[in-house]
Amino acid sequence: MKELVIDLEAEKNEILKRYRALLRACKPTLQKGDKRLIRQAFDLALESHKNMRRKSGEPYIYHPIAVAQIAAEEIGLGTTSIVCALLHDVVEDTDVTLEDIEREFGKKVAKIIDGLTKISGVFDTNSSLQAENFRKMLLTLADDVRVILIKLADRLHNMRTMEFMPRDKQLKLSSETVYLYAPLAHRLGLYAIKSELEDLSMKYMESETYQFIKNKLNEKKAEREKFIRDFIDPITKILEGQGLHAEVFGRPKSIHSIWNKMKKKGIPFEEVYDLFAIRIILDSKPENEKSECWKAYSIVTDLYRPNPDRLRDWISSPKVNGYESLHTTVMGPRGQWVEIQIRTKRMNEIAEKGFAAHWKYKESSSDNGLDQWIQKVRDMLRNPDSNALDFLDDFKMNLFSDEIFIFTPKGALLQLPLGATALDFAFEIHTDVGATCIGAKVNHKLVPLSYKLQNGDQVEIITSSKQTPKEDWLNFVITAKAKAKIKSALKEEKRKIAEDGKEILERKLKSLKITYNSENIHKLSYFFKLSSTQDLFYNVAKGLIDMKDLKEYQASEKSIENKPQEKIEQEQIQNLLKSIKTKDSDILLIGEDMQKIDYKLANCCNPIPGDDVFGFITINDGIKIHRTNCPNATKLMSNYGYRVVKARWTNQHELAFLTGLRITGIDDVGLINKLTTVISTDFKVNIRSITVDSDNGIFEGSIMVYVNDREHLDNLIKRLKTVKGVTDVSRFDSAPAEKVS
Repeated sequence: MKELVIDLEAEKNEILKRYRALLRACKPTLQKGDKRLIRQAFDLALESHKNMRRKSGEPYIYHPIAVAQIAAEEIGLGTTSIVCALLHDVVEDTDVTLEDIEREFGKKVAKIIDGLTKISGVFDTNSSLQAENFRKMLLTLADDVRVILIKLADRLHNMRTMEFMPRDKQLKLSSETVYLYAPLAHRLGLYAIKSELEDLSMKYMESETYQFIKNKLNEKKAEREKFIRDFIDPITKILEGQGLHAEVFGRPKSIHSIWNKMKKKGIPFEEVYDLFAIRIILDSKPENEKSECWKAYSIVTDLYRPNPDRLRDWISSPKVNGYESLHTTVMGPRGQWVEIQIRTKRMNEIAEKGFAAHWKYKESSSDNGLDQWIQKVRDMLRNPDSNALDFLDDFKMNLFSDEIFIFTPKGALLQLPLGATALDFAFEIHTDVGATCIGAKVNHKLVPLSYKLQNGDQVEIITSSKQTPKEDWLNFVITAKAKAKIKSALKEEKRKIAEDGKEILERKLKSLKITYNSENIHKLSYFFKLSSTQDLFYNVAKGLIDMKDLKEYQASEKSIENKPQEKIEQEQIQNLLKSIKTKDSDILLIGEDMQKIDYKLANCCNPIPGDDVFGFITINDGIKIHRTNCPNATKLMSNYGYRVVKARWTNQHELAFLTGLRITGIDDVGLINKLTTVISTDFKVNIRSITVDSDNGIFEGSIMVYVNDREHLDNLIKRLKTVKGVTDVSRFDSAPAEKVS
């Protein structure tokens, strides 16, 4: 093998060149003594990482410099953040300790770097290392948001340079990015970073679709640019004539948002009209911002007819993340809808740089939605009982991009996530109001607790001192605050019942002459497959465990080894992992060794040979095989990366796999007959079930069929599309999201 020749002199020059570019990016925020601090951090990073290289073969120091550059240029952060970005991997990857950092750079820098350093140590399997790391990072957010911003810069650079990573790492990082980091960037108002993170994740998770849309966009680029020029010329002329200084330009939509639109509306690329948005950025004085934005809106709508349903006014009521803009959709000269965004330079900087710009303009900004959101995160983190994965799910819920505005009976305004219920609103007012809520009046009409609120509703909560939180409330509340408060109330209730159960159990064991001690209590919990002794006491109090069950335990007590449930589950996972790793490669070959390794195909996405797949280790069902674009894949890879194993198919044409097809078309006599003939006679494919619905001449059918592999399925879809009257045939995932176990 040819040895890699490294030109150290050239690398040294390149490092210096990148460092100088970083200093240029920092220039706007530099104060006296800052340059020396940045140099000190750079020297320490250079020395610590000197013998390390990235997967691409480049010197490792390129990465911290790039992260610092993103933090300075694209997020607009200051010197402290640049220092932390340069040193973000030093504690984790080298011998430098947090104490060293604190001695050299002070407490603040050390605290931020601690937030950026992953947790090491042993975790039980019910927890998730990724979730714990994320939670740790958010704990530091409670008093310094820079941790998250540097983490986003770090993730963005890793995603930009991911082509050298192994495939499973690419999938895991992409899943995590789209599951957590992109929504987080959105919530912090970093729209450009959010779009790029989503696009880069899609590039690795849905590479075929990504490439297809990218090529399509490039094909029509010249035509699109001409359309934009023709569209904005008259706007620019009138704006100038009215004395408004503005920059007007077209901005292409991200590949990910185009793909989302195709999926949501079930339309092909050709039918997505808003492939770009026109942006008007006004240079206005703070006191004229609002009136000049509306003036520009008036000019645009005089030229082009607006769609009345598509006006979004985030200038009068900014989004929670501080985003301000006026959006409208107008009919262009060629009969197609065009989205227009109108904002000022200040608003645009907040939209591009999010949080950092938000603080810069904070004095003049009347809105403090972002501060309220951070306060909510702090409240969530104060809940000591929550398990990291529950916390992560609740946090994810609070990254909602859309808010609704709800009024109290006295006219005060509250912001809630889209989909919030009357009960969420009650908890938002006060914990006690939520806990004793029995119903609500929305716009003076009585509604149940689970009623979903609409934008602009006025809500009055009805309470009763006899009411207590119920288990089923968790099914319809969506805010983290409501969930956390309900869970802690239920836990307290359960604890009281368990106290009674403890006394009952003590008496029952005494009558069976079994000593009441912690060892026996643990053995009992294990015998009844309960995860804690509290559950044991609770079940006894509720009558779910009686004397007959305890006698059964007594009979088999000798054979029970005293092992906690988590320990057993951990061993099961380790053994399954070992059984795969001890084979020649660490890839699970599906179709071989069926006796040796127990695996099942996941119902949520019904993988078939030829699909890109991975294995996920469950505790009760062995290994489950999922498609990499399965609806649950993102969550599994983000939260339980350590349980994911690489998998690929071997050739096995003789087996048949179940998959679902959705067929739409124009209803016609004999259409079903034609379809079943193609499936059964021409393709010799077995049909398991067929559901058909016809409405006003439109035919919609779902057919579950058995196919051999991806190629077989693709050929079947192509052939079905040729049947007269059929407009679309697509594969679908047959079952809802699975529970992880």
